Amino acid sequence: MPEPIRVLIADDHEVVRRGLRSFLATEPEIAVVAEAADGEAAVRLAEAHRPDVVLMDLVMPGLDGVEATRRILAVSPESRVIVLTSYPDDERVVPAIRAGALSYLLKDVAPDQLIAAIRAAKRGEPVLHPVAATRLMQEMHRPSSAPELTPREREVLALVAKGLSNQEIAARLYIAERTVKSHISSLLAKLGLEDRTQLAIYAIRNRLVEE
Repeated sequence: MPEPIRVLIADDHEVVRRGLRSFLATEPEIAVVAEAADGEAAVRLAEAHRPDVVLMDLVMPGLDGVEATRRILAVSPESRVIVLTSYPDDERVVPAIRAGALSYLLKDVAPDQLIAAIRAAKRGEPVLHPVAATRLMQEMHRPSSAPELTPREREVLALVAKGLSNQEIAARLYIAERTVKSHISSLLAKLGLEDRTQLAIYAIRNRLVEE
């Protein structure tokens, strides 16, 4: 009998992790080797267990799913990441794929479709929700000059350039601090930058900061 597909579940909601674990336990060809409640734990566990497939939530405390995906693939290149999110038209679709995610599904996916996606991931074959596929096609046909930023991303970028902390940006824009972190991760991925300093320089050079 072939070795089971080894799966890591990364989601900050325990009920989601329990549900996935219980469901996957009914499949003899799949073995859940670890669970993570945040992105940093997901990276540590991926490095320790080298799973075949990672089921990755995008919105998690601390390190979000986009950056966690990038880091997991750095420490465990053989792993395949399936984004499993609640949001069909999330602005993280393209950043997640750019970070190395293979597939993008919604949490309301049919059980048999999830199993099929895990099997496909083990073979290196992507499975994309139609909305994610549409976003990727739009990205491919977009002029390659400058990445398109959402209005909120532009606001966050401008405030980063002014030297505000995540907490200060959250207060200024009346949003959660974790949302600010998510926007910053998305900006870094879209712009191909590495840190806040580079974001600030980009904003100033492109005149995105009001005097």
